[in-house]
Amino acid sequence: MNNKEQFMIKAIEVAINGVKNNEGGPFGCIVVKDGEIIGQGNNKVTSTNDPTAHAEVIAIRDACNNIGSFQLEGCEIYTTCEPCPMCLGAIYWARPEKVYYGCNQIDAANIGFDDQFIYNEIPLSYNKRSIPFKQLARETALKVFKNWEDKEDKIEY
Repeated sequence: MNNKEQFMIKAIEVAINGVKNNEGGPFGCIVVKDGEIIGQGNNKVTSTNDPTAHAEVIAIRDACNNIGSFQLEGCEIYTTCEPCPMCLGAIYWARPEKVYYGCNQIDAANIGFDDQFIYNEIPLSYNKRSIPFKQLARETALKVFKNWEDKEDKIEY
């Protein structure tokens, strides 16, 4: 067994422990840098009443906190399932080098975790989405963007 398989097995163990502890769904994730695990997480949606507490998000937060950076350059993510749209976005913002996943979208849908409805919503115009999106107070909201644009000591990302 190679290191990559061992890291996936560790992510699976994290998921199994989360399920055993009734923390959330059957998902686990670890972040690896230079052959060392720097972050891990399991799904904690139901135990924390937090719909964003997916394994990947928790692992990314843990890893970033542990290395003192908001980016995961040079890191690999091992996750037990192909990431949902939210986690996919978080992964892209974190900018790891590579992602390895175990189960796929179809496997997840087969046990009741079907993200297809979100993928279907993304290309729709705002007025056709199942949750209405309405723009409000744009001119006022743009002021904070201008403040950011003018800020001389900002940390770019």
